[in-house]
Amino acid sequence: MELDYTCGNDLRGLCAKGCGHDQCQLNVHDYLADLPDNQAVTDLVEVQFKNTRKGFYRNDNHLPLQKGDRVAVEASPGHDIGIVTMTGRLVALQMKKAYLKPGEEIKRIYRVARPVDMEKYREAKAREHNTMIQARQAAKDLGLEMKIGDVEFQGDGNKAIFYYIAEGRVDFRELIKVLAELFHVRIEMRQIGVRQEAGRIGGFGPCGRQLCCSTFIRSFQSVGTAAARFQDISLNPQKLAGQCAKLKCCMNYEVDQYIEAGRRLPSREISLETMDGEYYFFKADILSNMVTYSTDRRIAANLTTIPARRALDIIEMNRRGEKPVTLEEEGKLVENAPVDLAAQDDLHRFDKQKKRKKKNNNRERRRNEEKKPRHNDGA
Repeated sequence: MELDYTCGNDLRGLCAKGCGHDQCQLNVHDYLADLPDNQAVTDLVEVQFKNTRKGFYRNDNHLPLQKGDRVAVEASPGHDIGIVTMTGRLVALQMKKAYLKPGEEIKRIYRVARPVDMEKYREAKAREHNTMIQARQAAKDLGLEMKIGDVEFQGDGNKAIFYYIAEGRVDFRELIKVLAELFHVRIEMRQIGVRQEAGRIGGFGPCGRQLCCSTFIRSFQSVGTAAARFQDISLNPQKLAGQCAKLKCCMNYEVDQYIEAGRRLPSREISLETMDGEYYFFKADILSNMVTYSTDRRIAANLTTIPARRALDIIEMNRRGEKPVTLEEEGKLVENAPVDLAAQDDLHRFDKQKKRKKKNNNRERRRNEEKKPRHNDGA
């Protein structure tokens, strides 16, 4: 039995109008799509093209558009084909997020894509890969220090956008002439960074999920090694770098929480003095607010883990010239740590059973051999 996931059917208040479409990059759930007057609020529509390129258009013809519809939009020159990703109230919020320039002209939507439009669109898209290979060879022949990472044809095939990566400025005027003679289309060159290239190509990260740059990140923030230091992450370039060979964007997600939690920890340079001896900072669990101290400055010796509040109290006592008996609070029971149920079982428990069975089989075989009568032929 197939369910019709539309707002017209009774699905206990659930609506699928705002759900995702066939392109997952930068997809946004339009949770207001099922409101009756949603499209009447504004005629602005968000349209997505290949990979991470989006645009905002006016629905002057008042077409009944829904998320996932293929539409023909105004371009310069001709028209382009895109997918409707959002309509109604949330479009204005997305425009603020996109930082559009004031007074920028907003183009309009012509029509819902016809079969003829889709045929031209597929023909143009089929040319993109071969065009990219030929453009790379042309740039190499001209000796240009640039890498053409992707090519995007307009829906009507009259224009092509070449996305390239370069460390510095590149004089590609001669390249544009060569490409125009090769492909007989209008050429537009756009420089992008390595993070944007990774977002256009897509892929999966070590976390098992799709790359953030290809799903929801539109504006890239700089990531430094200080974010790794605040989170006590090992400064291993192979683990810190993403598929774009730059530091992973996800390192910025929780750094503010780690910085705030780190302010409640004692300084690493201050040692604790007790009646038992002097203790030196060894490591800290930032989020759980626990600190581990060692009796040796260089190696792990007699490690003792205490709350950060207890360490700060001891530091204050040392400043007053007082020393506690031990690091742990006197007369306070240590709370039992949570038990890991998975750690209770031995990973090799099945191997031990197999060995035990094998030993029992060997013993049984020996007993059977001893019970067998022996024949002395030479008697």
